[in-house]
Amino acid sequence: MVNQKRGLILGATAAILTVVAVTGGGLRFSQSQAFFQNSPKELIDEVWQIINRTYVDETFNQSDWQAIRVEYLNRPYVNKEEAYKAIREMLAVLEDPYTRFMDPEEFKNMQIDTSGELTGVGIQLTKDEETGELMVVSPIEDTPAFDAGILSKDIITKINGKITKGMEVGDAVKLIRGKPGSKVILTIRRSTEEADYPLIRARIELHPVRSRSQQTPIGLIGYIRLTQFSSQAGQEMRDAIKKLEAKQVNGYILDLRSNPGGLLYSSIEIARMWLDEGKIVSTVNRLGQEEQQRASNRALTDKPLVVLVDGGSASASEILSGALQDHRRAIIVGTQTFGKGLVQSVRGLGDGSGLAVTVAKYLTPNGRDINKQGIGPDIIFELSDDERKALQQDSERIGSFGDPQFDKAFEVLKQQITQSKVTNTHAVVY
Repeated sequence: MVNQKRGLILGATAAILTVVAVTGGGLRFSQSQAFFQNSPKELIDEVWQIINRTYVDETFNQSDWQAIRVEYLNRPYVNKEEAYKAIREMLAVLEDPYTRFMDPEEFKNMQIDTSGELTGVGIQLTKDEETGELMVVSPIEDTPAFDAGILSKDIITKINGKITKGMEVGDAVKLIRGKPGSKVILTIRRSTEEADYPLIRARIELHPVRSRSQQTPIGLIGYIRLTQFSSQAGQEMRDAIKKLEAKQVNGYILDLRSNPGGLLYSSIEIARMWLDEGKIVSTVNRLGQEEQQRASNRALTDKPLVVLVDGGSASASEILSGALQDHRRAIIVGTQTFGKGLVQSVRGLGDGSGLAVTVAKYLTPNGRDINKQGIGPDIIFELSDDERKALQQDSERIGSFGDPQFDKAFEVLKQQITQSKVTNTHAVVY
């Protein structure tokens, strides 16, 4: 049975380079696939109508959207492949890498749930709007790309020797993914240096939450690493916090580094576990209509909290860290986040293809529009490339003493816990 709801995504990526992309709440399909398969112009017009009704920019990137419809519907189309090409040309006018058309094969891959088993190299990819280059948002932990040392903001200049500048993300996905055990070579530019990264494709099972308690000089603390806002992230986060609360930890470090985002509802659900009241996020469409999401008086803990972020923390990660920062619920440590404040709707089309459309932007509780700006940490703490490589080569060090950013987060948490204990001591004096 087809779920008729529309999906909302908050990933900082135009695609995830496994056989998956983040969707939410199901997908909406038209009534007759056969009709559209035999009527390419109807498919083109369906895409045009969706953009016309819902696209976030009512100027359509300063284009004459009505004239574009006339132009593309007046062309002859021999088959649906020609229609697919025309649709991609039409969408290119918007200059929005997050609004994209997917042929049936690409769309089928996108429907695989993020909690399932994935096949690929484990990087999250976007297209730089200004340069046309393919950029790594972040590698996924314990994947071929991560283990090879690929980093956030790396530029992929070639795939198996093919130059990628100007290439659409969907085309890059087709080149990168493949059968488990097969090899793909990515040429990466970092700063001014280029290097080849031979990667062996693999099946990847994602568990978005990892947690542990740790005995320290300030007592027991809880560490939670969230790698993706998938459909399972909320329940796994809830279980982790409850388990750590039962151990009576004194405070928490929440690690959102290299978390590229995911589902909107997942970010809201998790924010409610840390915030007892107040606004979490506002989404604003092109008409200026604002929809607010608020805390529900059901926070699982009020203990001191430090959040780790970096340049690979994007979208849903920025919603969560921005809300915690605005409410002064947590101290944010690390580096400037990615800066992706747009919401996409994912829709199924009549012939089995699909469309992702940017429909809104989101604002933090204090009204910050973080698109292209990101969340600025309260305490900036950079890692060198060598330090990042060292952590990737020994992933067991991530989130433990010896990880420089974790060490800094612990130092900050120690101050918070000490201050909290002093405050509580004063509060019980009669």
